[in-house]
Amino acid sequence: MSKNGFILHSAYPPSGDQPEAIARLISGIESGKTHQTLKGVTGSGKTFTMANIIHRLQRPTLILAHNKTLASQLYSEMQRFFPENAVEYFVSYYDYFQPEVYIPGSDRFIRKDSAINEQLERLRLSTTKSLIERRDVVVVASVSSVYGLGDPQAYRDLQVPLVIGDKLDRDDLLERLARLQYMRTEPNLARACFRVRGNVIDIFPADSEKEGIRIELEDGAIKRLSWIDPATGVALRSCSEYKVSPKTLYASSAEKVRKASDLIRIEMEARVAELNAENRLTEAARLYERCMYDIEMKQQLGYCSGIENYACYLNDRNPALPPTTLMDYLPKDGLVFIDESHVMVPQITAMSKSDRSRKDTLIDYGFRLPSALNNRPLTFS
Repeated sequence: MSKNGFILHSAYPPSGDQPEAIARLISGIESGKTHQTLKGVTGSGKTFTMANIIHRLQRPTLILAHNKTLASQLYSEMQRFFPENAVEYFVSYYDYFQPEVYIPGSDRFIRKDSAINEQLERLRLSTTKSLIERRDVVVVASVSSVYGLGDPQAYRDLQVPLVIGDKLDRDDLLERLARLQYMRTEPNLARACFRVRGNVIDIFPADSEKEGIRIELEDGAIKRLSWIDPATGVALRSCSEYKVSPKTLYASSAEKVRKASDLIRIEMEARVAELNAENRLTEAARLYERCMYDIEMKQQLGYCSGIENYACYLNDRNPALPPTTLMDYLPKDGLVFIDESHVMVPQITAMSKSDRSRKDTLIDYGFRLPSALNNRPLTFS
């Protein structure tokens, strides 16, 4: 992490119309303007202008792009401009995704199906970790950023801080790692797994690209922390402190899961009674079975398939408020750039309408609770 904040690397200073554009945009931000538009033909240096604004204002920044190709291009450019800072990439982590859908005309229910790209998942986890732990962060994101995520405070609460000299009970650590969705493994150490050998615990963090962390305990305290090669177990260098973050952005504490389960059960009973009163016995039975199974899975594992549909309970969030998304991880003074806004803004609106239509059908036929609507993409407004 750069101790001096954002450091812009460029062989050339701003030129042409760029200095005036940079000065006017910065002036607008500092005077309290919430929306400004930068126009320029292709090749006029709008990305370089953005980089200069980030460098001058020294604020965490989110850049929205309307497809993965453009996002990847911006990500590469920002990495070149800010090699000493945290440049992150946040797009959909699915190589293939089929949301759950019910088609009433043919009485056909299509289950959620997906293929997760592990590298993209790691980059998403790296993004949230950076936004929570540091200020010199630029995130390039797609429309995936307007979809629901777990609450940032819940994420912070679940992180396991490791500091040399701190008291740490071995069994308590293993229990907390399991709550983060980490798997115990032997002998090979894979990402989001940990390995135990006496008082030495090796962890391969879910957000780490190629390094693991080794914890050596002595007399109930952390004696030594080291970065290791997960494949060989060889220590690479010492480390003074580190925070282990959850494997999933929907991880919740045991207490939150218990409270959420009680609230889900209350809503389920009311909705089942409503469906029974309408003589829709199939839908009532279907909803009861689905909810009870999900509650049991959350209590046993801390997670269930489709957990995002219970986000309002797990986040303890007022349904009248916008859903929790990547925007909530960005500090209040952060900057948001919308690249190609004439395409990106209508895309955001379309995502919300499509999600609402699909969920209305699922709710009506007993596949989901009405509260599933609270996990919705942000609208532009």
